[in-house]
Amino acid sequence: MSTKPISVLQFLGSMDYGGVETWLMHVMRHIDRTKFRLDFCYTKPNPGAFAPEIESLGGRMVACLLKKSNPLSFARRFRSVLREGRYDVVHSHVHHFSGFVVRLAHQEQVPVRIAHCHNTSDGKGSAPSRSLYHALMKHWIRKHATHGLAASAEAATALFGSNWQSDSRFRVLFCGIDLEPFRQKVCREEVRKELGIPLDAPVVGHVGRFAPQKNHAFLLEIAAEVIKRRPEVYFLLVGDGPLRPEMEHKARKLGIEKKVVFTGTRADVPRLMLGAMDLFVFPSLWEGLPIVLVEAQAAGLRCVVSEAVPRDANVVEGAVSYLPLSASADEWVTAVVRLLEADGQWRENRLQILEDSRFSIGTSLRELTKLYRMTCGP
Repeated sequence: MSTKPISVLQFLGSMDYGGVETWLMHVMRHIDRTKFRLDFCYTKPNPGAFAPEIESLGGRMVACLLKKSNPLSFARRFRSVLREGRYDVVHSHVHHFSGFVVRLAHQEQVPVRIAHCHNTSDGKGSAPSRSLYHALMKHWIRKHATHGLAASAEAATALFGSNWQSDSRFRVLFCGIDLEPFRQKVCREEVRKELGIPLDAPVVGHVGRFAPQKNHAFLLEIAAEVIKRRPEVYFLLVGDGPLRPEMEHKARKLGIEKKVVFTGTRADVPRLMLGAMDLFVFPSLWEGLPIVLVEAQAAGLRCVVSEAVPRDANVVEGAVSYLPLSASADEWVTAVVRLLEADGQWRENRLQILEDSRFSIGTSLRELTKLYRMTCGP
């Protein structure tokens, strides 16, 4: 006798390349799809680059466009999606807005309603109207969510409150990565030729959306000073976003445009890390827990990151160095130059360390599916 799969609706802006989206694709690829059916509800006009693969794996992309001027239209559409899909689980990844999502899911009697916080801020300021919105959404999460997940303790505090540990519904779930791409042999010469980078040049890498959170302007200031000291060094910036044109202009203004490679969005981040990068720099203004930093460690890269990054992301001993955002560019430059010259003896057992950690996709998936099953049968 066959058992009906547990139906899960993932809710987010789109399934474009990004940390949360990459983790969800790891989940989609590795979950037992005879026992779980995953659909993805998106609010932006474009479903995202991962959409074709999701559909090839049996998932559906469900449009539910969100316009700030008409939240009631969104609510009607979303409730219709829930009725048609008859979902057992709604898993929302949209920070404070998850409050509205789980409220609507509660009204449609969805048994499991998860608010998942992946960041310590939504980056939209604290004007009185925004603060009121935050308070309302947090209230709805406490009232309507059956569970709350967070990428780190800091992220949990940001969305669920400072006393979140006293509520058994809330917990930290580290987003695991698939380590298989980091076990593959990569031709360094081929990757660097493709990028226009000399084979023997030291390369400092960064992966992230071109948005204020990632602090690219400061990163380029660091790059300019590093290149002054070490003219042979290149910087490789992977990603796209609204600030990319401004950052390309800044690179030209600093006179380093020939030493900074902007790749745009890439689906082969592990390959670029393994084949092109020698060091990873990540001066974010805020973070929940960046999956890309775990990936950098899987690639055997030393990392220089801001103290805004939770320490939970430091998985491989000796891999990650933290600097305060208040430190001068010169202090960051000194750290970058020093680590470019450091040895890589610690790299040998990195994959085993990550495999045994809570950041492996196997561990992450077991914890997640246990939660999905909690009120939905075996």
